[in-house]
Amino acid sequence: MADLSFLEELNPSQQKVVKTVEGPLLVIAGAGSGKTKTLICRMAYLVYQGVNPEKILLLTFTRKAAKEMIDRAEELLKKNCQKISGGTFHSLCQYMLRFYGYLLGYNSNFTILDRSDAEDLINLLKSSLGFSDKKKRFPKKDTLVSIYSKIINQKKSLEEILSSEYPQFLDYYYEIEKLLTEYTNYKKEYQLMDYDDLLVNWLSILRQYPQVRREVGERYNFIMVDEYQDTNYLQGEIIKYMGEIHQNVMVVGDDSQSIYGFRGANFRNIFEFPKLFSNTKIIKLEQNYRSTQAILDLANVIISNSKVKYTKNLYTVKKGGERPILFRAKDEAESSKFVADRILELREKGIKLSQIAVLFRSAFHSFDLEMELNKRGIPFVKYGGLKLLESAHIKDFVAFLKILVNPKDYLAWNRVLLLLEGIGPKTAERVINCLKNSEASLKTTIEKLKYHIHSKELDRLINLYTELLFNFHKLSTSETLLKVWETYYPIFQRIYYEDYNKREKDIESLISLSEKYSSVEEFLTDLVLEPLEVEETLSTAKEDECLVLSTIHSAKGLEWHTVFIISLIEGRFPSYYSMQKEEELEEERRLFYVAVTRAREKLFLVAPMTIYLPGEGKVLAKLSRFIQEIPLSLLNYYKEPLKTQDLAGTKTVNEVPSFKIGDLVKHPYFGEGEIMEIISPEKIKVYFEKKGITLLNLKYAPLEKLV
Repeated sequence: MADLSFLEELNPSQQKVVKTVEGPLLVIAGAGSGKTKTLICRMAYLVYQGVNPEKILLLTFTRKAAKEMIDRAEELLKKNCQKISGGTFHSLCQYMLRFYGYLLGYNSNFTILDRSDAEDLINLLKSSLGFSDKKKRFPKKDTLVSIYSKIINQKKSLEEILSSEYPQFLDYYYEIEKLLTEYTNYKKEYQLMDYDDLLVNWLSILRQYPQVRREVGERYNFIMVDEYQDTNYLQGEIIKYMGEIHQNVMVVGDDSQSIYGFRGANFRNIFEFPKLFSNTKIIKLEQNYRSTQAILDLANVIISNSKVKYTKNLYTVKKGGERPILFRAKDEAESSKFVADRILELREKGIKLSQIAVLFRSAFHSFDLEMELNKRGIPFVKYGGLKLLESAHIKDFVAFLKILVNPKDYLAWNRVLLLLEGIGPKTAERVINCLKNSEASLKTTIEKLKYHIHSKELDRLINLYTELLFNFHKLSTSETLLKVWETYYPIFQRIYYEDYNKREKDIESLISLSEKYSSVEEFLTDLVLEPLEVEETLSTAKEDECLVLSTIHSAKGLEWHTVFIISLIEGRFPSYYSMQKEEELEEERRLFYVAVTRAREKLFLVAPMTIYLPGEGKVLAKLSRFIQEIPLSLLNYYKEPLKTQDLAGTKTVNEVPSFKIGDLVKHPYFGEGEIMEIISPEKIKVYFEKKGITLLNLKYAPLEKLV
């Protein structure tokens, strides 16, 4: 029997959120404040109050997260909640466009292009227009796709984007404009949509057709959006129109965790929400259930320096907790050794490796550490790298399937044809033109190809499609994939002969995943909209045996007992490029806040004093401004026996002077025992040059000695 006992586990602010069901609601949820639990309880509360689950829409940033939240709501309520609609913005839009896309001239079986597909199409069109032959460098395909996406997501003109971000390509304004027009027209003609099109087209229908808005408003009486700080302008507008009739829209987010500006997320969306919906109620969740107060004090200071924010102060009722530890290593090798040593110490104390994470701004920052971990035999899994769908063999396999679902996907045809032995670009073009110009059915057309082009592999491809088209509705999704795999396998072995055994496991994993889908179309849609990371399918070690290495972007939403944040130096964190624009620098600050708030019990901040740069050798590194802003009272400084090294060898330092963090050194016992105070990178560089010194181990004093 359903009851509301689950509300007793919520704090007063969370209960207020759950019970505020009518009208627009903005929830500012600090890191670790239990927003997911609050959302789950609110869904359960709505169903308990008699709301039909089919009338509830939950939008999250992964379909997996939505499903887990709906399952947990059902568990709380002891009542079926599976008819609640849950998913991502892109999955919602593609679903709606299958029904309403005809209003814009699309069939229900349109193909969705992932980023790589879009780049390939741009490249094809660039060549056909003759722009690849330019003597002066024309933008590459990935840059062109980025330009196109920025125009859409940032609501800016091509001229504005080129002027502000790609001034070197302004001379090609008209060529780029023509290419992007061709790209748009081609997609429309051949029933293709990229990620941005899904949002643009659904928003276009909502804007143009009041009847659709009414139908959608009646279908979904209650809309909830998670991670609203990471939505873009288009998504904000979609929510405005979908909630226009009833205004029962609740969005949850934390402006301090808006870190996806590079994907087009609009940091200001969360501040604009009250303007989209008048009479918006705002509730803040500030009680943290994850971290110690010492870690939260650090997080609060970090974000207090943010220029634009909803003021909040995270607190916890948990007692105790160690201050975060700052370690300044002489170089990256010492950073890696320090991290590895502490990890082994933690494991000896009973902390599982899976409860320890090393976070970094960019994937390459962990390369030195990875070598050290391998040397020590510490198993790890790394996130923030290659996505499964970006692998060439997976893209090949998926192209076979795309043709089956949408025979007009000539981009997929091109990829498949070029895999076949004896078929080059010109022959592939002839085949595609034959397909384009044929008014007969696909089955009849591909059978005719046998008489025009002689290729054993093409014959097998034609036989495959003839068989599949004839039995398309008789075979299960996994059976269809197996049929395709049988045809692709010999080609696969020929192309990827060096490591096909390893790649084969990826295809097998894909076929296994397809078993739960009722159609190939549904399977492809999920695969493109929710790309799996390679580690999700390839990791063979048990979860509790692996240390986690992750970019901070990939770590959002996760937590660990102990967190190490490495490479905390200017140019790396914040990144060099972000230091040119205040808005991007502010996003870097929020990224640091996200990293710090992943830790439950222990937090280590690691910064090398020197780094190696190709062509320059070892150079001095400046401590990150985000660390320099932190009061010394909030940190402990890790100290080890101090040594100083010059070309002649190693000498022990017996006394250490005091200085501010951010200054380089006041360096004793150098050369013939002289003491030299160094307060800037420029001065120490000049000093080194005069003395002929190439390498120096630099150390700071313990914090407790600093004034």
